[in-house]
Amino acid sequence: MALYRLVAVIKNPSDEDFLVVRQAPPPPLPEEEYRSFVDSDLWDLPSAPLNALGGDRRSETIVEGAYSLLDDLDLEKFDVDSALDEVLSLSYLESPLEGRWSVWKFVKEPEFGPGPPVNVLFILGIVKSKEGILKESCQWLSKESALMLLQEVKASATRVGPFVFMGIVPDVAKATKFSATCPLHYQEYPPGITLVPMKSRTREPFHTTNLIVVVADDAINEQKDSSFVTYGNSLLVDPGCSSRFHPDLADLVAKLPRKLVVFVTHHHYDHVDGLSVIQKCNPDAVLLAHENTGRHIGRGEWSLCRTLISGGEKIQIGDHRFEGHTDGHLALLHVSTNSLIVGDHCVGQGSAVLDVRAGGDLKDYFQTTYRFLDLSPHVLIPMHGRINLWPKRMLCGYLKHRRDRELSILNAIENGSKTLFDIISKSYADVDIKFWLPASSNVRIHVDHLAYQEKLPKDFSMEDFIHSYEMFLEEMGDFSIQKFQASCGSHFLCRWLWTYLKSRGIVKAIGVFGAASFAIAFAVKEKFGG
Repeated sequence: MALYRLVAVIKNPSDEDFLVVRQAPPPPLPEEEYRSFVDSDLWDLPSAPLNALGGDRRSETIVEGAYSLLDDLDLEKFDVDSALDEVLSLSYLESPLEGRWSVWKFVKEPEFGPGPPVNVLFILGIVKSKEGILKESCQWLSKESALMLLQEVKASATRVGPFVFMGIVPDVAKATKFSATCPLHYQEYPPGITLVPMKSRTREPFHTTNLIVVVADDAINEQKDSSFVTYGNSLLVDPGCSSRFHPDLADLVAKLPRKLVVFVTHHHYDHVDGLSVIQKCNPDAVLLAHENTGRHIGRGEWSLCRTLISGGEKIQIGDHRFEGHTDGHLALLHVSTNSLIVGDHCVGQGSAVLDVRAGGDLKDYFQTTYRFLDLSPHVLIPMHGRINLWPKRMLCGYLKHRRDRELSILNAIENGSKTLFDIISKSYADVDIKFWLPASSNVRIHVDHLAYQEKLPKDFSMEDFIHSYEMFLEEMGDFSIQKFQASCGSHFLCRWLWTYLKSRGIVKAIGVFGAASFAIAFAVKEKFGG
């Protein structure tokens, strides 16, 4: 079931300026080392959660045009009064509204996950005059100024948020060729960057991979700047949808310009599962990937032209320019909007899983995160989940999380933990047990990093630890009941499964069921003399 948010478009009839509010950033981290990384001001339309009313209660605020929403939203059953009170508390307007609030626009959010989508209701209110005292956190903004701030971005400059773009700017900005023809549910923000979440074989808690689509407004037929590694009129990033949705991907590709560039951030199947569809639909497409990623992509997935890159290269898609960052796991910076497409380096919720089998290294991870901070991006665009509007705060949070996790792993080791399971059960005690399996890769990478820093106790055996990790990989890679039974009592998988069942209360249920089954079997034997 979807959640809802109320957004107020407060306008002045004389010049069509609208009211924006400085958005409150997340709480700063307490550590001194992160205090210098501060995101620039973000201005957006005032908004508040729109919650359902309980029982027979009905909202007293009348919103003209609410009847048109009945197929999607019955406003009488939602607490419009409280939402408006919160919205209006964000600013102080001396001038009253002219007439009533009216429905401006209703926007359904795509299913980014892991939680439900948040659909947005824009309502319009006209003030008699914009003269008067506004709070310091409020200002009037014109459509043209908003569009300029969105499209001509400079690092660390003032930013304009997605509600302005969704609710106001489309009136003055021309629709992109893609948005006019896209058959799928998508979100465009920043301008020119379209996210299409598609079902994929990704890990929980996510169920989709964000396909990034960029289409040039004006086609280019030749490359005029030799500093670009390639150019095109459309770009796809990480086509990783599962086979069930390949027909949807094929329809999308068919609507794109033929000069297509396909950029892959890394080789995981939830980022490359759709490559074979693209090469069938568009034999002229060019694949861009790191050499390490290219080795994992077989000829069956992509037999067409491919360009291997290492990080630092530049790409041109019409007037859109991108710069590559990091190696191995690649990221893209959209220059005009200063938006960073980060692959799986960051995710919309929680922390990223570091893949030790693909060369994941914590030292490189820290260095990459600091490189991202130096770019001062305005938006982080992950391949799973929603975009993040507070990039520096998020990246610093990732650094802190990794350091805190490493400290907890070191504490577990210093207190006697020797094997993978022992370390995880202590250092990940605050995490749902179902996530311990993917966390095993993170633990291995952290232990390697501790060894690199020479922080491990002298009596800790890396050889024994690596053996426990490799045994776990062997069990997971070639799992069978026979091997599972043979490994019971000593290896990670068995111990994890037992702990998981106990945490869910399933062990007790199995025990009761087993006892009952034995009693029934005994009764049958007595009755029939078996």
